[in-house]
Amino acid sequence: MKKKRERLKEIEKIIRTEAISSHEDLYKSLENKGFSISRATLSRDIKSLRIVKTFDEKNRYLYVLPNMVKPKVIKQHSAIDSGSIVEFSGNLAVIKTRPGYAMGIASDIDNYYTDEIIGTIAGDDTILVIPREGYSKTQILNALERFIK
Repeated sequence: MKKKRERLKEIEKIIRTEAISSHEDLYKSLENKGFSISRATLSRDIKSLRIVKTFDEKNRYLYVLPNMVKPKVIKQHSAIDSGSIVEFSGNLAVIKTRPGYAMGIASDIDNYYTDEIIGTIAGDDTILVIPREGYSKTQILNALERFIK
């Protein structure tokens, strides 16, 4: 267990001090620091630390820890562009984005903790938004305005 604790601590340190933009980058950095683990173990570690990909000030994807995500950054750097489409099917919302943007935006929506939205599921260019019971489509759209230019 000590090994895992040390590894998780090192992963946190790497995320805070290096520009890590992919699973591969993180894997190599850990390897360079003497940690030998499988990629599956690294994936579990990423999940347990709740590491997400988001945009930095240069509009690049970077891995960040949950406490590194700030609402100001979310709104400024991951807004859905005005060409995005929000459609409803029943009470579920679907957002179409530019290719490659859905996961970062969905992560930002999830980390913003809106009362109206339970969570999201993202693909490459599509986000499924799952609203809480009792909220109207208008209320969901108003909550999403934080992410729509």
